[in-house]
Amino acid sequence: MEIVYNRRNSREHFVRSRHLRLNGLKEEAKAAGLESDYLFKPNIPESPRPEFVLSHVKHDTDADGLCGISEDNGFKDPMKETSSEFRLLWWSLSVGPDEIKSAERRLLEKTYPDQKEEQLQMQQGFLEKFTTSPAFLKTSRLGSYRFTFPLEELLEAYSKQFCSGAPPVMRVFKTVLYKQEVNYVVLVHSPDQDQFSDYPLLNDNPDTVCTYRDGCFIWRPEAMSGTHRYELIVGPDQMEAQKWYDYEHYVWDNVSIALHVEDKVLNFDASRLRENLKFCSEGYPALRGVTFEDFPTAEKLVNKLWPGHPSPLEKDE
Repeated sequence: MEIVYNRRNSREHFVRSRHLRLNGLKEEAKAAGLESDYLFKPNIPESPRPEFVLSHVKHDTDADGLCGISEDNGFKDPMKETSSEFRLLWWSLSVGPDEIKSAERRLLEKTYPDQKEEQLQMQQGFLEKFTTSPAFLKTSRLGSYRFTFPLEELLEAYSKQFCSGAPPVMRVFKTVLYKQEVNYVVLVHSPDQDQFSDYPLLNDNPDTVCTYRDGCFIWRPEAMSGTHRYELIVGPDQMEAQKWYDYEHYVWDNVSIALHVEDKVLNFDASRLRENLKFCSEGYPALRGVTFEDFPTAEKLVNKLWPGHPSPLEKDE
């Protein structure tokens, strides 16, 4: 397990070239002599193991980042990330209520394959009690401005601008452990780059944390709550979220998509950037060095950067 400090001067413990499940991450942390109040916490209540199929990604930023994106008509790595030797553009998976409902339905169908439609519908609504970590919230820890793009649109633009029209290559980059967050990073790069050959290709093994299939990322999280307040009860014909007698703080996991961009810009039409932009409220805990605006201030800035746009700035809520 390696240790670096990122651009926000936050310490990262990470393992290269692997997406480690929590048990494997615990073994690596123990071998490195790492102490973690969250990762090693015992007696965590049982939680679901759903599979999310996600077709959108998001990029959160602050006012300075927004101004740079407007000026460049696109996204770039504004500074070399001190925790990586590569120039990377970071996105994360976008998970909304519809994706949570779909994941819950698939989990029920897998667990109770013989149940009828009315039986499945009667027990829906338990998964949302577990999806409470920052990975599932509408709030942001990285700034007041959120760009949300269809994954296929993002990859198509990357293919045309960085891969000469060829499909991008996806690899298992690393597993990063912060104080409470576990981040699984997928590296995306052009086929003509051989400097990443030591990183394994992203595969479609059903045991993997994250994979890519049919224009979507498939994510199988193990820790969705951060603060656990419910326990999953799996009966012979029903799943339910039972109130836990206490609450337990634990790690929560997340997936990041890192596009290799060197010093170039991933360009989009200015109107398309504005269409995919929303305001989001400050999440907890905010990251060090990140500033947030209230909605009127954000609205003024967006109107200044994209004058004449017919639609008002919306809130992501």
